Amino acid sequence: MKNYKITFMPNNITVDVDPSKFPYGETGQPGSVLDIALTHGVDLEHVCGGNIACSTCHVIVEKGFNTCSAMTSDEQDQLENASGKTAQSRLSCQCIPDGSEDVVVRIP
Repeated sequence: MKNYKITFMPNNITVDVDPSKFPYGETGQPGSVLDIALTHGVDLEHVCGGNIACSTCHVIVEKGFNTCSAMTSDEQDQLENASGKTAQSRLSCQCIPDGSEDVVVRIP
């Protein structure tokens, strides 16, 4: 994977992502949107600690959705509880971009 940028909206915070440094932290899947957000000081709620047990880390992938890891059935089940769910909704603890393009996510 190559370096890429991820922008968090509505904060308009863009961070440079270096996949060679994954995992950044211990929350969510290594290289997940949540892992990246927390490491770079982006406030993203995550009540269950990134264990697919809630939907509080819900984000909407506005750009780069097709570069993200496949959604599991556990993630799909939890997203049913997400407020403001759209076709581009993901749990940030499970969503791992592949780095093939820059990504923009909206925190509802």
